[in-house]
Amino acid sequence: MTVEVRLPTVLRQHANGEKSVMEEGATIGEVLSNLSQHFPGMNDQLLTASGELHKFVNVYLNDDDVRYLDKLDTKVEETDVISILPAVAGGDV
Repeated sequence: MTVEVRLPTVLRQHANGEKSVMEEGATIGEVLSNLSQHFPGMNDQLLTASGELHKFVNVYLNDDDVRYLDKLDTKVEETDVISILPAVAGGDV
């Protein structure tokens, strides 16, 4: 299954400047694994050494944070869009 993966500005340098790419996989984990194979510079940006999502990376399936679904085991469909967003840390207001 092929889905659209939208990339934040900080990751586009690893994907030839593309704002989004089409990637294959049946789950979020498979899509991210394939993405990392096609664009090796992304792997360390997305996943920890143990294969979990980095705390500072948010991954959404359509409008849902995958951490509240089945994480990397979340299933994807042809019409789904995966968005990768850097976590935003707050400061003093």
